[in-house]
This record gives sequence, structure tokens and C-alpha cells, in this order.
Amino acid sequence: MELAKRRALGRGLGALIPNTYQEEKSTESHVPLGAIQPNRLQPRQVFAEATIDELAESIREKGILQPLLVRRVGGGYELIAGERRLRAAQRLGMEQVPVTIRDCADGEMLELALIENIQREDLNPLEEARGYRRLSDEFSLTQDEIAKRVGKDRSTVANTVRLLQLPQEVQREIERGALSAGHARALINVGSEAAKIKLAREVLARRLTVRETEKLAKRQARPMADVELQAAEHRLTEALGTRVRLHTRRDGAGKIEIEYYSLEGLNALIDRLGAMQAS
Repeated sequence: MELAKRRALGRGLGALIPNTYQEEKSTESHVPLGAIQPNRLQPRQVFAEATIDELAESIREKGILQPLLVRRVGGGYELIAGERRLRAAQRLGMEQVPVTIRDCADGEMLELALIENIQREDLNPLEEARGYRRLSDEFSLTQDEIAKRVGKDRSTVANTVRLLQLPQEVQREIERGALSAGHARALINVGSEAAKIKLAREVLARRLTVRETEKLAKRQARPMADVELQAAEHRLTEALGTRVRLHTRRDGAGKIEIEYYSLEGLNALIDRLGAMQAS
């Protein structure tokens, strides 16, 4: 049994792939450990060596209870899920490991790899956020579709992805476990990047709880000042060639209102936005 703490599995892969499909496209076998390539899409960036050691000891005593999930590539195999088990087996010098071989195309394999890891691995919040972004960028999935696939609320997915907007210094503290996802979500609504970093440092220095951080962040969050609002509207108006208005709320969120005065003007605006995105 793997000893690392697990997240809830949500709906699980069974909800994504019918049993008949799994039975038709999957077979179980034992294959040489050296024939398995690591998963090139692994969303986990940090592997705790202590937990790999614990898992290796468990495997030494009881064996690998859950086969690794792989697919055939060339003359060998590519890992879809089970990298912790793979690393533990390598540490033990095992010659063969049990696998479930799934017959799937590249696109399907990549999507399954990300979803499997998001659901089953104890990812840190930023690894989870990057997984969601890859599902969006590489497979054109909406946040609603991602939420259904991983068995979570759309708001949970949206809030997790927003963590990637935090300053790099704050992200590093999240990755090393000094700041939790709850701390990070509270920091998002604080005004500037410098303000986010300052509050994060205060949270760490004072060892504030998530609730304390939320209260402090709420006091520091403020609507954009009039002079800042006007400057931002001016920059957007010049960039888009049409009148732009910004409407902000106290929590820092808001909406952008862009004016156009004819169908030709709308088409020109769409072309300009497309050119900006491509540049």
C-alpha cells in the first residue's frame, strides 16, 4: 500500500471511461522495468524522497499491489500513471513490475495522464493548477469540462488556476509547503504584486492561519484608485482604438466595457485583438 497521503478521488477514471472500454483496451502483464519510459507529462515536480523510501519498503514486503498504467511505444512502454511506484521499484532494483497496458492514441493518453495524476496524486496546489491549465491549453477543455472530468466544482478549478497569477516568490513558498492553498487564495485579492509579497512574508513570519490571512487580506484589498483607473482606461483605449471603461469592485475584480459603433468597427476590433494575441 502506498503510504503517502491521498486526495479524494472525485468521480475517478471509472466515470471517464466505461468498464467495457477498459476491458477491451486494457490488458495486465509483467514487463521489464527498464522497458518503461517515464511519463513526459508528469505534473508533479517535487517527489519527497522520504515517501519514496517508505513506499519502497512497503513494496519490498508486500510487492506492488496496484499495477502501473502504461501504453506501448515502439519496442517498449510509456508510463501513464504510477511514477512513485516506478521510482520505488527502481530504487529496489526490481527486474519486472506488474502493469496494465492500455491501448490509446497520443491525445487520449496525454489527457488521461493529467487527469489520473490530478485525481490520484497528492499534488501541491501549483502542480494541480498547471495540470488544469494544460488540460485547457492542450485539449481546449473549458473549466466546466475539466471540473466534470476530475469530479470537482468549476469554482474550485477556476480558483486553483488563479494561483498561477501569484508572484514567483509566493509560488515558491507554496511549492515548498510553507503556504497552503487557502493562504494562496487569500493573497490573490490583495492589490499589487508587491503587496502580495509583503503580505505573504508577514503570514510566514507571524505563522498566520488561513482565517487570519483572509481577514488581513480583506482589510488590505482596495478598489483601484481613480488616477490608476483613468490611466488604465487610457492605455486600453489607445491600444484598441476605441473607448474602454473599467468597472471595479471592492474585492479587486470587475469588468471591461469596450465600445464599438458599427459592424465594421467591431470586425476591426476583433482583428486588432487577434493580432495582439498572436504577437
